[in-house]
Amino acid sequence: MITAFVLIQTKRESTAETAEAVAEIPGVAEVYSVTGEWDLVAKLSFQDFEQLDDIVTLGLRKLSGIERTQTLLAFRAYPKKLLEQGFNIGSELE
Repeated sequence: MITAFVLIQTKRESTAETAEAVAEIPGVAEVYSVTGEWDLVAKLSFQDFEQLDDIVTLGLRKLSGIERTQTLLAFRAYPKKLLEQGFNIGSELE
């Protein structure tokens, strides 16, 4: 299984509707609203790169609420324990 993340900027007035539409696209596993430069992050799961093309070209690009995207391919997933340790750095100072 291949995983990718798509950073999405939406038209300001259509973020919620766009998130719902993105979540309905086959191959989209999860959609999050986020802070910062991007409005949404979509997690994609697929078997081959042709499916990635279908998800992006036939799915995301057809949504009028999307202004810009950036796709990031995941190389490796790290064990949950290591990730939790990384997020706890500095918490002992509190």
